[in-house]
Amino acid sequence: MTTANAELFTPAFQADPHPVYARLRAEEPVHRVTLPGGNLAWLVTRYDDARQALSDPRLAKGGLLTPTGPNAFMDPAVIAAMSTHMLTADPPDHTRLRRLVSAAFTHRRVELLRPRVEEITAGLLDAMAGRDEVDLIDAFAFPLPIQVICELLGVPAEDRDSFREWSDTIVAGVMSGDRLPWAFASMLAYLREMLARKRAEPADDLVSALISVREEGDALTENELTSTVFLLLIAGHETTVNLLGNAVHVLLSRRERWEALRADPELLPSAIEEFLRYESPVETATFRVAVADVELGGTTIPAGDAVLIGLLAGNRDDRRFAAAGEFDPARGDNAHLAFGHGIHYCLGAPLARLEARIALGALLARFGDLRLAVEPQELLWRPGVLMRGLVGLPVTGLG
Repeated sequence: MTTANAELFTPAFQADPHPVYARLRAEEPVHRVTLPGGNLAWLVTRYDDARQALSDPRLAKGGLLTPTGPNAFMDPAVIAAMSTHMLTADPPDHTRLRRLVSAAFTHRRVELLRPRVEEITAGLLDAMAGRDEVDLIDAFAFPLPIQVICELLGVPAEDRDSFREWSDTIVAGVMSGDRLPWAFASMLAYLREMLARKRAEPADDLVSALISVREEGDALTENELTSTVFLLLIAGHETTVNLLGNAVHVLLSRRERWEALRADPELLPSAIEEFLRYESPVETATFRVAVADVELGGTTIPAGDAVLIGLLAGNRDDRRFAAAGEFDPARGDNAHLAFGHGIHYCLGAPLARLEARIALGALLARFGDLRLAVEPQELLWRPGVLMRGLVGLPVTGLG
C-alpha cells in the first residue's frame, strides 16, 4: 500500500492535496482509505476511472444516509427530512425527483437572474473599494452566491449568516463533531417554518414553485421538499463560493496569470472552465455504495463497500489532460469533472458559471492592482473531504 495513506486528510494535505493525489494515481489509483470519523471507503483518483464510476449504476446512492449507515448517530427523522433528494437517490426515484425539480428550476429562471447578479456584484465591489484590506471570501465570494440563491428560493437575505454556519458545519461532516446534528436540526426547523409560510403566502420564487409543481399528477412530498430546498441552498452557494475564491487564489498566487487575464478578458469563459478543472471547488463526489462487485482501475471493489470519487484528483490526471498540473486559461479540450458526470451532473452548473463570469469579469476590470495580503502558504483551507475552498482570502490593492 502506498505511503500516501498516512498523508490523507492531514492539515498539510488540506493545504496542498495534489502531490498525494499524483502518487495515488501512479501507484494505487483505487485506494482503500480511512476517512475522518473512521469509516472506510475506496478513493478513486484517475480521470477515466472516476468518469466510469460517476455513471456506473452498480455504484448506488441510496442507503448511505440511513440510521444504519455512517450517520447512525443522527436522528432518523432528521435524516429522512434532509436526505430525500436527487443527490441521494437512484433511478427511478432520481428520475422522478430530477424531473419535478427541473420543472421549477428552469434555464429561463436562471437567465432572468443575470441583471440581479450584475447589480449585487457591483454593490459588493463598491463596498470593497478604497479599503486597505478585505477578506475576499467574506466580502465577495460568499455574499454574492448566498444572496443570489436566497433570492432565487425566496429566503430572506438577513438569514444568510445562519445558513453559512449551518452549511460550513454540514459540509465539514464528522469533522464538525457534535455540532453536526445541531446544524441539521436547526436547518430543518427553519425549512419547515419557511415551507409553511410559502404555502400560506406563495410568491414568485423557486420554493413556491417547488411546492406547487405538478407533473402527471405527481408532486414532491414534505420530506422531498425539505430535502430539495436544503440541497439547493447548500449546493447553490457552496460550489460558487469555492469557485470564486479558488479562481482568485490561482490568479494572484502567480501575478502573471492575473495580468494575462486582465489583458485578454475574452479568455474568461475558458479560464473559468480551467479554474473548475485545476482547483475544483468540489473535491470529491458524494458517497456511493457498490451494490455488486465493481472493477475500477484493476481493483475489485466488493459489494457493500463505500466509494469516494475524486473529482479534484481526476481533473489533474496527465493521462487525460496535457500538462494537467499547469494552469492554462486557453485550454480547449477541457471535459473536466468539476460538476460531475452522468445522471447526477450538477443541476446548478449554469447558475455557477453565470455568477463566475459576471463576478470575476467585474473584479478583474475594477481592481487591476489586486494582490494577496499574505503569502499563499499562509492561507487556510476548509476541513473535510467534500469541498475544496479557502477559509479566508485577504487581499489588498483596492484603491
